[in-house]
Amino acid sequence: MDDLTLGDFLRTRRASVAPTNGDLRSAPSRRVSGLRREEVARRVGVSVDYYVKLEQGRRITPSETVLHALADVLRLDDAAREHMFDLARRDTRPKQPREATQRVRVGMLRLMESLGGVPAILVGRRTNILAANPAARLLIHDFNAMPAAERNGVRFMLLTEKARLIHRDWEAVAAGLVGMLRMDYGRYPNDPRTAELVEELSERSETFRRLWSDRHVAKKMFLDSKVIDHPVVGPVRLHVESMHATDDRDQTLNVLIPASDPTSQAAMRHLQKLTITTHRQNQERATRPGPERRPRV
Repeated sequence: MDDLTLGDFLRTRRASVAPTNGDLRSAPSRRVSGLRREEVARRVGVSVDYYVKLEQGRRITPSETVLHALADVLRLDDAAREHMFDLARRDTRPKQPREATQRVRVGMLRLMESLGGVPAILVGRRTNILAANPAARLLIHDFNAMPAAERNGVRFMLLTEKARLIHRDWEAVAAGLVGMLRMDYGRYPNDPRTAELVEELSERSETFRRLWSDRHVAKKMFLDSKVIDHPVVGPVRLHVESMHATDDRDQTLNVLIPASDPTSQAAMRHLQKLTITTHRQNQERATRPGPERRPRV
């Protein structure tokens, strides 16, 4: 597992920013991809020596003005900007104690159940799957049937064949989940559970090692739009709406709304009927008396 530092992040993002025509004219024989250190320093308004020290990981705490300028120069999106601020402040924050298991409010569970045939998944720290309503369990996977330690979005996406089969845009979804895990790692750098998960995935998945080295970060578990190829109801395109829980910013509710095309609408109607049927069967099974036991003679 790499040591996630502000310097590592800056170097990676600097290399990904294409130079402007002015940069090319001033350095016609450039041998580096992306911007040079002096070009970043000039645009940010700091000395080259100061910026070099940032990339070298020296104990410097840049001001918010400098960080905002860096985010603009490196063309960071909202998730990457927030991640960079987390990395810049990690040495000034006290170490977090080992965190207890995240709890899900009863009100949140009731909200998810009230959505009926619309799939909803609640995601917590490290992309852990905290809850999934019946429609989501039928559409994607019955996470409730998994051991608690394995109910994790990145783990499911990268280490199970089913995830690869049903997600038409599997690579993009996997990249988003890895980016979300990296976001969590930057926010809570001293969490041993995150370190254990990253180590396991690094050992077991070449895809994870490649995506993790890209240092991409993301705030959401899913893309804004995704296609699930379900073996029973068929393909369904879903638009994903994500919102944070009011009492815990590390809990995100993802609601998967079917697209308006006829194929997706038909698939969702089928899924809703299947959800109702499965719910009734589960209720009947729960209330059915067990076999009568004869007394021993």
